[in-house]
Amino acid sequence: MLQYTVRRVLDLLPTLFVVAVIVFLVTRLIPGDPASVMLGPQATVEDIEQMRITLGLDQPILQQFISYIGDLLTGNLGTSIYYKEPVTALILERFPNTIVLSVCALFIALIVGIPAGIISATRQRSWLDYSVMVVSLLGVSMPVFWLGVMLVLFFSVQLGWFPSTGMGSMEDGLWSYVSHLILPSVTLATIPMATFARITRSAMLEVVSQDYIKTARAKGLKERYVIGKHAFKNALTPLLTVMGMQISLMLGGAVLTETIFSWPGMGRLVVDAIDKRDFMVVQGTVMFIAIIFVVINLIVDLLYKVVNPKVNYSSRKGGE
Repeated sequence: MLQYTVRRVLDLLPTLFVVAVIVFLVTRLIPGDPASVMLGPQATVEDIEQMRITLGLDQPILQQFISYIGDLLTGNLGTSIYYKEPVTALILERFPNTIVLSVCALFIALIVGIPAGIISATRQRSWLDYSVMVVSLLGVSMPVFWLGVMLVLFFSVQLGWFPSTGMGSMEDGLWSYVSHLILPSVTLATIPMATFARITRSAMLEVVSQDYIKTARAKGLKERYVIGKHAFKNALTPLLTVMGMQISLMLGGAVLTETIFSWPGMGRLVVDAIDKRDFMVVQGTVMFIAIIFVVINLIVDLLYKVVNPKVNYSSRKGGE
């Protein structure tokens, strides 16, 4: 297990380096001068030149890249032009809010999606199976932005049950905090919930047709024990893969949900930074999200080994 973990960690280094190169090239080599874009059309030549010096854009491209990599290694993501604060501090201030939203969305997706997939698989070709498949297909197909707006219109504007925007405070009571969290969590959970249901159903159908499941049933074991103990455990591997991807997408792709509900997380920070042309914040946040994405995939790889000790480095390297 130790050797497996070390080799997986070493695999992350080239991945992170490639991500850093891509982020650097996208922000440095796009058409136009970033300093001019940030300052706007009213800026003077002197202001633009001073901004270029502040951002280090007056240096050769190779020197900029070396400085950029050096800053990353020390955890320095630069300083926000608009907020006048370190980008790392801004991200760490917003990151807990995104974590809270993502964890709640993941909880909803898991407690609804996985049982729905199991029930659908164990009652194949029943009306319940068809209902789960139709609902999950709608969940995967619905645009997040449209769903969020519809939830606000119905539950906030029409019924007045939940606040439409903002983040509640525990100082105003638990319900105030939870009520602000419900609609954005449901919006963010919809696609992962539908995905979990479909993947769980497919994995369970493949497992329950295996001979050892038939043998377990022939021995007279209770159906609940056969499904829970034997079938679901072996269906976990493909589910873990999808789960890791969905968690990464939740953390990095909550931009639309946080924008719709004015949730003060990292997604909202990126949108505000783009609006204010604060490219240091955009660059730093993208790099931070990439690191989170890679770390989550590492955790998923380690969970593979925990769930199935037979998994080795070469098999995971080959994508099995």
